[in-house]
Amino acid sequence: RVQLVESGGGSVQAGGSLRLSCAASGYTDSSNCMGYFRQTPGKEREGVAVIYTGGHAPYYADYAKDRFTISKDNAKNSIYMEMTGLTPEDTAVYYCAFFRANSCLGGRYMDSSNQKFAVWGQGTQVTVSS
Repeated sequence: RVQLVESGGGSVQAGGSLRLSCAASGYTDSSNCMGYFRQTPGKEREGVAVIYTGGHAPYYADYAKDRFTISKDNAKNSIYMEMTGLTPEDTAVYYCAFFRANSCLGGRYMDSSNQKFAVWGQGTQVTVSS
């Protein structure tokens, strides 16, 4: 059974940076799709970025492309997301996700219709103040 443990959320001022981490355990497949999603009260969970641990380029939501960087460390079964230029609109609970798959479907695992296939981390709060 796959388990995800997240860390790295917190509170920053606008323009600041945060780094999220997600460590996975409980599986033996060599490559999978992992990523981050976020959710604010009253809104649907939305995809931020996904990365295939087997080596393809990551995919980003448009608002994340120039500010967030997702990366992986296969030796640690972990992914990371460096977030820079944070704005109050980035305030949300951020969830790590794991998809048992041999690709990220060209980024389509970020679609709401595919979120049902994810295993989720516990979530970590990111709060950006103006």
